[in-house]
Amino acid sequence: MEAKKRENLAKIAMLAATIIWGSSFLVVKNTVDVFPPNLLIASRFTLGCLILSIVFHKRLKKIDKGYLVSGLIIGVFLYLAFAFQTTGIQTTNPGKNAFLTAIYCVVVPFLFWIVARRKPDIFNVLAAVVCIVGIGLVSLTSNFTISPGDALSLVGGVLFACHIVSIARCAEGRDPILLTIMQFGVAAILAWIVSLTTETFSVADITPEGVGGLLYLAVFSTSVGLLLQNIGQKYVHASAAAIILSLESVFGVIFSVIFYGEQLTLRLVLGFALIFLAVVISETKLSFLRRKKKNPSPQLGEME
Repeated sequence: MEAKKRENLAKIAMLAATIIWGSSFLVVKNTVDVFPPNLLIASRFTLGCLILSIVFHKRLKKIDKGYLVSGLIIGVFLYLAFAFQTTGIQTTNPGKNAFLTAIYCVVVPFLFWIVARRKPDIFNVLAAVVCIVGIGLVSLTSNFTISPGDALSLVGGVLFACHIVSIARCAEGRDPILLTIMQFGVAAILAWIVSLTTETFSVADITPEGVGGLLYLAVFSTSVGLLLQNIGQKYVHASAAAIILSLESVFGVIFSVIFYGEQLTLRLVLGFALIFLAVVISETKLSFLRRKKKNPSPQLGEME
């Protein structure tokens, strides 16, 4: 009974993380009107890196050359993914940005095929086909063109997949918290360099709402969300965890509709549903439809 209670609490923790991440699309959309994309990313990951460094300061002494190299590789992909996603959300709706970014779940198996010769299974192929149809419904116009914001969001999703694969290749035998601190630091440095050399910003543009949004992204979306995910994945079975985490994009749409006024057409709803279905197929391989084994043991692997 105690184990069941612990599992339920872990599921609640993971659900809380997905709600936070779902809300972050709306917060980014509103905050990027105050802070340019790279300045927002730089500030967010600088604060996130500092918070985690303070909380887990005793682990910092373990950092060596291996952590520096791995953190650099993972951090570059993390920065690029957020740069495209955050720039893309400027010219698209938070809900569409959330679902288009979620394609990373479908892309990851095919990237593993390239870097590790691990061939995708039938569920991965099915998920890819369903996802492509969903993307078409969400993004393609009547002229079969795609808006810049949607295109950037899609590229961001692919880069998030690259980020996950880089973690899988570089994180073996390493402390995930330390690697997280390292990649946050790398992403922050890259964002500061790009922001200071390409973006213009005036202190007079700062608003209380913008500062509040920035702090929310740094403290809750980055630090608290990561902590809740790590706690949850320790006690929740892989298939259940994957379904819970995939709800991030659903909450992104819910928050966008309620607070941003995003209009949902039948075509958008169908597209969102297909993308969500593709994510569920790719992540769970529909294992929840088959008979449960008595002793499920595998846990969800490293996820962003």
